[in-house]
Amino acid sequence: MQIGNFLEIVTFISAILTILLILLQQRGASLGAGFGSSGELYTTRRGLEKSLFIATIVFAIVFVLSILGLLLIPA
Repeated sequence: MQIGNFLEIVTFISAILTILLILLQQRGASLGAGFGSSGELYTTRRGLEKSLFIATIVFAIVFVLSILGLLLIPA
């Protein structure tokens, strides 16, 4: 398997997983929060929510690095 094909597969998988992890996060702001009338208090992330947050960051970084790798490898 060539490195280009491998990076394409990594890019595709990391993109799908990043989208899914973003959609799974439950820290959604209500419509009123956009206008400054949020009734929620800021709390720290714990447990599964923290794990989802960290995994989202990791897969987003993998996605960006794989895109850069594809750009730098000659076709």
